[in-house]
Amino acid sequence: MIRIFIVDDHPMVVEGIRAMLTQLPEVEVTGHAMNAASCLGYFVHNSADLVLLDISLPDQSGIDVCKTLTRNNSELKIIALTNFDQLTYLQSMKDAGARGYLLKNSSREIIQHAITSVMAGDEYWLGHNNVKKSIQEHNKPLLTRREIEVLKLIAEGLTNQEIADKLFVSTSTVDSHRKNLISKFQAKNTAALVRTAFENKII
Repeated sequence: MIRIFIVDDHPMVVEGIRAMLTQLPEVEVTGHAMNAASCLGYFVHNSADLVLLDISLPDQSGIDVCKTLTRNNSELKIIALTNFDQLTYLQSMKDAGARGYLLKNSSREIIQHAITSVMAGDEYWLGHNNVKKSIQEHNKPLLTRREIEVLKLIAEGLTNQEIADKLFVSTSTVDSHRKNLISKFQAKNTAALVRTAFENKII
């Protein structure tokens, strides 16, 4: 059995996650906490195999909680389960010792796969619509869902105006994405950007 502890400050979210997890025969929910203090207090005298940890808690950042938990128990696995689909939070949780990152709207199958993967010693990093890639592949830049969309359209040869029309955004927004992509890939120009993206099998 995989013993899981849930940390989230919304009772309905906790109950929803608990209900989902109880459908998995290999999982046992050992308890839950609605703030950082309760979570850290629980692990003074208790244990679990894995923590599903929200980033936004009322008394302390989930990132700091993750640091404390992993520092005190190197065997404890932590997966962020959050509404924040932002790479800065994802990277911060990884740096804090988390082994995975999921959005709260992930399906039961995805959450189950993440849990089994992390418990098997792997990492599992997922963003909206299954687009975000594993950040353990350090040679590949971390891209948002929108950046991947823009990158694919750039590779198809569309202009900024054509991309803007297709995505219903302004040309300045597209230009900003293009510049960010060039910076992330450390490319000299758009052609080099597309070539590098193909070489890394991102598009």
